[in-house]
Amino acid sequence: SQQGCDPFAQTQRSKLQHRRARINQQINKEMRMRAGAENLFRATSNHKVKETVALELSYVNSNLQLLKEELEELNSSMDVYQNDSESISVPMIPLGLKETKELDLLVPLRDFISEHYGEEGVLFEKEIKEFMELRQAMRTPSRNEAGLELLMEYYNQLYFLDSRFFPPTKTLGVFFHWYDSLTGVPSHQRALAFEKGSVLFNLGALHTQIGARQDRASLPGLNQAIDAFQKAAGAFNYLKENFSNAPSLDMSAASLTMLVRLMVAQVQECVFEKMTLLRAQNDFLARLQLAQEAARVEEVYSLVHQTMSQPHVKDYVPFSWTTMVHVKSEHFKALSHYFAAIALCDCPAPSDAELLEQEKAFLQFHVTMPEGPSLRVLLQDPEERRKLGKAHLKKAIMKHEEAMRIHGLCKILRKMDILQEVLSFAHKRSLSKYSEIDHEEDFFETGEAPDIHPKTHQKPEIKPPNFSQVKVTDLFHRLGPLSMFSAKNKWYPARRVHLMRGENGFGFTLRGDSPVLIAGVIPGGCAAEAGLKEGDYIISVNGKDCKWSKHAEVVQLLKSTGKEGVDIGVITLQGSECPRAVDRKAAAMSSGSGMLKSNKENSRKSLMNSKSASTLLVWSKKSKRSKKSTYSGVPFTAVGDNEAMY
Repeated sequence: SQQGCDPFAQTQRSKLQHRRARINQQINKEMRMRAGAENLFRATSNHKVKETVALELSYVNSNLQLLKEELEELNSSMDVYQNDSESISVPMIPLGLKETKELDLLVPLRDFISEHYGEEGVLFEKEIKEFMELRQAMRTPSRNEAGLELLMEYYNQLYFLDSRFFPPTKTLGVFFHWYDSLTGVPSHQRALAFEKGSVLFNLGALHTQIGARQDRASLPGLNQAIDAFQKAAGAFNYLKENFSNAPSLDMSAASLTMLVRLMVAQVQECVFEKMTLLRAQNDFLARLQLAQEAARVEEVYSLVHQTMSQPHVKDYVPFSWTTMVHVKSEHFKALSHYFAAIALCDCPAPSDAELLEQEKAFLQFHVTMPEGPSLRVLLQDPEERRKLGKAHLKKAIMKHEEAMRIHGLCKILRKMDILQEVLSFAHKRSLSKYSEIDHEEDFFETGEAPDIHPKTHQKPEIKPPNFSQVKVTDLFHRLGPLSMFSAKNKWYPARRVHLMRGENGFGFTLRGDSPVLIAGVIPGGCAAEAGLKEGDYIISVNGKDCKWSKHAEVVQLLKSTGKEGVDIGVITLQGSECPRAVDRKAAAMSSGSGMLKSNKENSRKSLMNSKSASTLLVWSKKSKRSKKSTYSGVPFTAVGDNEAMY
């Protein structure tokens, strides 16, 4: 069976989680104190009291500020997840996993099995414990493929748990507790959808940690990072599209939109790094392409920054994240102008053969046309190229300085030496290029360089989770085929019938497999006298469980009985059909809108169940017809094609 990491080896992460939760409690306490002090401040007219309260308020506010900064610092402990390589890669943003409380399902599942399925709940303790062990393991997945598979396995197992133990009209009465990944605030719900959604969130978060750990100085590392961030985006996107009304902020639509965009931007940044690694950068077209890739990275990070600055997201996203994203958008804008300048100043003027291709590329390079001579003249005149290159460098330097200024505003990022190094290296590189091409006798005013048109050769993909890659078997398989033995079906208590074989056989027709259905009973025959009815399902023959048995197996068991007859266990579905759509609607409405609903998420399930639903409906229609035909005097030999008479 799958195992999680050793929880003690993972303590760094759970320590973070406990500290987050503790700081949140302190913040709530300070907020209550502040509210009380503010009310008193407004209510009193006594000057002395007002002064004391004002002093207390200033204390509370500065305390709050400190607590928020502390929380901030925790949320940015990216070093827990970063790689150990010496090479300089700009840090990426990983997410912490959501933590959950232990869950004891032994009694609720045992009771449900006894009440709903009429089986001995105690006999299923092994399966229940196995499920609980799987849940325990998935709380601490290792940061690799095995960890991802463990989360997938548990997620797939929840599908079976849902079908077996969660009827549409009532809950198990168990609460699922999960902590917010960023604030540590706990939430709980009875809906299994909350458990599913949280596991899905952790699948995305684990992908972000795997992506952030890759050594992006090598091509394999870059490709793995791209894959991981694309899959993270896919998990968050799937969660956003299939689950709604989450009780915790990290799973709100606004948060998930922001996370998907952040992951896409991180992919785009890796694509840029891949270009710099692969291309011989000394040719003109390659440099133009790099400039456009950088402009594309700037564009996606600007979008993330906008998303992070929206009302519902702003107060909740760590300030260091927002700052990092803002810094990156300025940094890549600077790089796009730097590479444009290098293309113009470091590459020789084109030969006649190259001119057409370069002119075509340059035509789509700027957002607006640069002022001055025509492109053809510009490309062939080194002096004109230098002029425009200088304008691009001037803009690059301004943007580098802006990136460094924003970086300096965030206490946490200031501690990140790597980011600092990358920014100052790029800044110095642009400065030295500028002084190299700047002539003392330049009398012209350096113009305003137009921005570079963003373009990428590799568009990020949002890769949804592929649940079918991890095969699981239903742990509660012994309860019988799911199409029948599910939480939504109800049946009358099992009956034991002793049946003797008459000279014309048992006097019934059987149809179908797993479980076999008694499709018709001959009036006055042995089966009718023993009390069997059409619509009964055979679940045992002489004490042998037949829920999963094929048609031929059941027939074989019946045929091998002697004079002493045979004991048959049967059940009858209540209503002999699936719950009607009306009831389902009522159930959905009564489940309360405050719950995390999984809307489309259930379509897989309903697809699987609709098959069985239609066959059941067909059965009940057919059996009604055959009833009529029997009583209207038609001899009972009109047996359907897939029925057999015994």
